[in-house]
Amino acid sequence: MFDIHTEEIEWGGRPLKLETGRVARQADGAVLATYGETTVLATVVAEKAPRPGMDFFPLTVNYQEKTYAAGKIPGGYFKREGRPSEKETLVSRLIDRPIRPLFDPDFKCETQIIATVLSHDLENDPDIVAMIATSAALAIANLPFKGPIGAARVGLIEGEYVLNPMLEDMEKSRLDLVVAGTKEAVLMVESEAHELSEDEMLGAVMFGHEAFQPVIEAIERLAARAAKPPREIERVDYAPLVEAIREKFGAALREAYAITEKLKRRDAVDAIREQAVAELCPEEKAEAGECNPGHVLEAFKKVEKEIVRGQILETGTRIDGRRLDEVRPVVAEVGILPRTHGSALFTRGETQALVVTTLGTGDDEQFVDALEGTYREHFLLHYNFPPFSVGETGRVGFTGRREIGHGKLAWRALHPVMPSQTEFPYTVRVVSEITESNGSSSMATVCGASLSLMDAGVPIKRPVSGIAMGLILEGEKFAVLSDILGDEDHLGDMDFKVAGTEEGITSLQMDIKVTGITEEIMRTALQQAKAGRAHILEKMKEALSETRPELTERAPKIEVITIPVAKIRDVIGAGGKTIREIVEKTGAKIDIADDGTIKVASTDRESIRKAIEWIKGLTEEPEVGQIYEGRVVKIVDFGAFVNFFGSRDGLVHISELSARRVGKVSDVVKEGDVVKVKLLGIDPRGKVRLSMKAVDQKTGEDLTAKQDSGK
Repeated sequence: MFDIHTEEIEWGGRPLKLETGRVARQADGAVLATYGETTVLATVVAEKAPRPGMDFFPLTVNYQEKTYAAGKIPGGYFKREGRPSEKETLVSRLIDRPIRPLFDPDFKCETQIIATVLSHDLENDPDIVAMIATSAALAIANLPFKGPIGAARVGLIEGEYVLNPMLEDMEKSRLDLVVAGTKEAVLMVESEAHELSEDEMLGAVMFGHEAFQPVIEAIERLAARAAKPPREIERVDYAPLVEAIREKFGAALREAYAITEKLKRRDAVDAIREQAVAELCPEEKAEAGECNPGHVLEAFKKVEKEIVRGQILETGTRIDGRRLDEVRPVVAEVGILPRTHGSALFTRGETQALVVTTLGTGDDEQFVDALEGTYREHFLLHYNFPPFSVGETGRVGFTGRREIGHGKLAWRALHPVMPSQTEFPYTVRVVSEITESNGSSSMATVCGASLSLMDAGVPIKRPVSGIAMGLILEGEKFAVLSDILGDEDHLGDMDFKVAGTEEGITSLQMDIKVTGITEEIMRTALQQAKAGRAHILEKMKEALSETRPELTERAPKIEVITIPVAKIRDVIGAGGKTIREIVEKTGAKIDIADDGTIKVASTDRESIRKAIEWIKGLTEEPEVGQIYEGRVVKIVDFGAFVNFFGSRDGLVHISELSARRVGKVSDVVKEGDVVKVKLLGIDPRGKVRLSMKAVDQKTGEDLTAKQDSGK
């Protein structure tokens, strides 16, 4: 019944097993990949023929985590998995990026890849397993895929590169880098780093590339036994159309690409494109099936690439007239929004990010329900890309995969320099609104977010800047471009984003569209990016060179105290009655952690003081010999009762009211009076003895201590 094929290798100290032929046999390709005890099923299905007029490759990748994989039941009312989590979206992109450029450019059939986490051992992250399972499923399917690819995670622990560190080991790592590629070349890198040097980052990439070679070999062995015969695809000879477009419209296209302003250049190119389609495939011929407008558009794109790439390689001059290593003009401004906690406007050429920082309390932390367990995130970064930023109309209010991916990239760039919760006990949310875009808006977000955080008074270790690098590669000739435009990204061979401080790299993301990038090219790109980052940092320092020393008056103030764990219940009270009363009467927000750490927050410092005093009164014991301020709550013939420590009352005997003889208690104090008292003692029955005459009621000075010192 089953025709099962398996391959198993020892990889990074754990067994990696690939199996096909038992599950999901009606898919074009299906592989179960198990690493340790983490198992992912990857399936590939492609339509048999492309839709009429399809002029792009409709590939969809869906990575999904099932809670049963970790022995959990989903939360919420419906108790089933809902919309994709942030991690599921990010891993879907992680799988998509290295495989997309390996499909045959003539293949236009709708293709869907689904990677499902079936088992999670809470040690091996399923993302690498999903990438490997997908590669294997594509290798045995009958699709025109120039793979397989391998993938690996690289850590840097105690100065040594580590292959696929366990989840708990990642806490000790200075690097979290995912690399994917073929036998010959690296295709994709995604990373977060704690200010590593260019050589350390390059070393990690090459270490990962070498480490996943056994995986590629295992997939090839599996494919040799289980792969389906390759399907035939319709080939299109674009040469006649390319020649016609080059001859009729080449000169006009060169003139259009000499326009430095993006919108004017776009309008000029669009007009030429429409003219080319109208002349080479008029509507009546297209309807009769005599020509295909999509083929004209594809040929037109090839001519565009020839013109732009040829100019850069031959003259070293780019679309907007810049040198290869030249960064567009940078303008950085801070504090531009009057009511926010921190704000910055970062403009680089025709790319602009308005970035706002908001400070919150523990109530504002995000609860993330992951397979590994629920945790709280106190640093959030959200990226928005409205359609007006590129002069277009479009859907608003929907967070797309691209926005999630770009936001996470900026988050990774800034996360290594963020203060710990102990240093800065705030929840921090950064929002980047892209108001203009012509390439590298994610790196503009990094720069703007760094300035916005500093403007808000967040004590980041050092400012972070980011730059996007591009590549034009033809044979052995190549040109690395600093701070790429949108057109250079679209028509180029590499999108290489680097972010970091003066001390080193904090994030590296790389996507390669060709399979010939070398270590030399990557080294050149990293060094050129270092110079670009330094230039941008200097421009940022002109706006704000260091974190503001104080928070804005509109930001919440937070003070942190620690109480014994056994006293937590005293602060909370039965059914939360006590803590609700404290919040209601002081106006402060109170967040209590399981370890006894209490954060007290308010925009009014007096509210914080009152709340802390109340909490201390509930959790601390008064100290004999100390002086306290209290309120007279009751008068009796033999003295006055004073509430001096939280809910604690004590008796000031009539003989301790004043240094002079007192006839009636009411001659000295009345109910409601605020007085200063010294704690004389607490007897075994808990009765408290206080003294007013031992304290100077104006200054709070201990008079008995003064008398003792004068003897």
